[in-house]
Amino acid sequence: MLVGGRPRYLIPIAVGSLFFIGTLFYISQPTHRYFSLPDTLGLPTVRRPHHPHAPPPSVRLPPRPTSQPHSLWNTRAEEVKKAFIHAYTGYTQYAAGQDELKPVSNEGANNFVGWGVTLIDGLDTMWIMGLYDEFYAAIPTVANMTFSLKEDKYAPFFETVIRYLGGLLSAYALSGEPILLSRADDLGQDLLPAFNTTKGLPMYAVNTVNGHTDQGWAPGIVFYSEALSCQMEYKYLAHLTGRSEYFEKVEAMMDMVVSSDIADGAFPTRWGLFSGKPASTQFSVGAFADSAHEYMLKQWLLSSRTESKAKTLYLQTVSAIFEHLLFLSPTRHLLYVTDADTSTKPHATPSRTFEHLSCFFPGLLTLGAHNLYATGDLTEDQRDMHQWAAEGLANTCWTTYADHTSGLGPDEVKFTNYAFVFDDPEVRAYLPEAMTKGLGSMDGLVTGRWMDHFNAWKKAGRPGGVPPGVRDPQPVLQGDRDYKNQKSGYFLRPETVESFYLMYRTTGDVKWRERGWAVFEAIEKETRTASGYASISTVEQSPAPKMNEMPSFFMAETLKYLYLLFSEDELVPLDRWVFNTEAHPLPMFEWADWEKDRYAIP
Repeated sequence: MLVGGRPRYLIPIAVGSLFFIGTLFYISQPTHRYFSLPDTLGLPTVRRPHHPHAPPPSVRLPPRPTSQPHSLWNTRAEEVKKAFIHAYTGYTQYAAGQDELKPVSNEGANNFVGWGVTLIDGLDTMWIMGLYDEFYAAIPTVANMTFSLKEDKYAPFFETVIRYLGGLLSAYALSGEPILLSRADDLGQDLLPAFNTTKGLPMYAVNTVNGHTDQGWAPGIVFYSEALSCQMEYKYLAHLTGRSEYFEKVEAMMDMVVSSDIADGAFPTRWGLFSGKPASTQFSVGAFADSAHEYMLKQWLLSSRTESKAKTLYLQTVSAIFEHLLFLSPTRHLLYVTDADTSTKPHATPSRTFEHLSCFFPGLLTLGAHNLYATGDLTEDQRDMHQWAAEGLANTCWTTYADHTSGLGPDEVKFTNYAFVFDDPEVRAYLPEAMTKGLGSMDGLVTGRWMDHFNAWKKAGRPGGVPPGVRDPQPVLQGDRDYKNQKSGYFLRPETVESFYLMYRTTGDVKWRERGWAVFEAIEKETRTASGYASISTVEQSPAPKMNEMPSFFMAETLKYLYLLFSEDELVPLDRWVFNTEAHPLPMFEWADWEKDRYAIP
């Protein structure tokens, strides 16, 4: 029988021949640089796993454990993986296609524009944990995403960048799946109208279909964290796609900070959306500023330590934080970081509020100390000071967990005013000697500013070997805790275990693992439900009252950092990968010569 004048039996032969020739042509072509798996990932090629959804052999997988698989810490890592599977199974059963699971009522919730944020946020965690079946089962859902919104709806720019865009880019970097980069590019384009302001600062939210924008709940204001926490994602996307607008739009905000009249690094939490000028005198490491500080160091690391502008801003900001925001508590000498009003300089007025969100900072400090000392940007004394501050702050974060019956830490506390006591044993170890050597003003010692105590300790010859605020404190379940809870809930946040992970990987001190395991056991005991894990309304009780929410960052960050903390193998090497503020690892890369020329990168 003829089909179109040709025998039907010839059609399969012709099609097969064309397919064979096309395949030969395809594999003979060099892979385009922008859409290939970056060579800087550093993850070895391994044998293809034997399951139906395995990636092709060319895809670089996380290394399989080389240590004993049933060692104590690998066994604990497996317990975290089981927790992830439990949470993800509940999500897919009761909230598939929606943003987040309500783990008490077993329902779904669309509180992040309805694109399935839990799924996207958890993709790279699946990959790192070796859950390839779950990962590839999710790919068709991602492939069909259009990022569409109704005319009157808006996607919050900051949260969409760190969760969705960061999640897609990280999952692509780990797996090499082209559709993930394609979707990331689509979303990156859809969000660009947010930058259509007089100074290029991003609006609070954008409609991804019509490009309309919304100023959010603080009209005329952009928060420092929201303006300075999109650079990692957009610069990596610029490198992968060659789209220069991605780089140029986010770098404009870096230039804005550099050109501001703030010379001491105490950059405020609020900026004029249309003026590009500082709009407050609040200086903080907590909400409204946290990830902006984080992205300064991490942009430098992501670019293989070439973006010196970001490094300089990080060093300036950390210096200001040390000067204005680090304080000691009155009885246990807990080191904490707070926010302050810089209008009262030379000594800013602290609020003495300490947020769980700020517990990312010790991890950032140890990461900075480790890398900046290696490049000669910190002296040995400076490195030690940064590392001591990191340890003291991380100790305090841990103490806020250990102080409570539930074993979990409150979202926000307020430390009591420092009371300078001359007969305090620790203070007496350095004060008399320091005073004989010209201590100067007593103001900082009376208010508890850490740098003043630190300098007095150095002048006294460093008694005890470590400065005040660094020793391991004793938990206080009852009595004077040095602080009062302002927000007693625990919302499954990751910042404390994030710092434990970074402290362990940079110092090797096993105490951070032990503390992380105690936190995980408390999470299992107090927050687990039949379908997932729930925030709790107070850490003061056990059993703790559960809230009907499971934020997507629980699977994107909290469980990921715990898994990486316990894994004997360093599955995400810190000398090759950098985590965005939603714990999505991106590979360090080097700008090409044409990129350096175009973007004026030294």
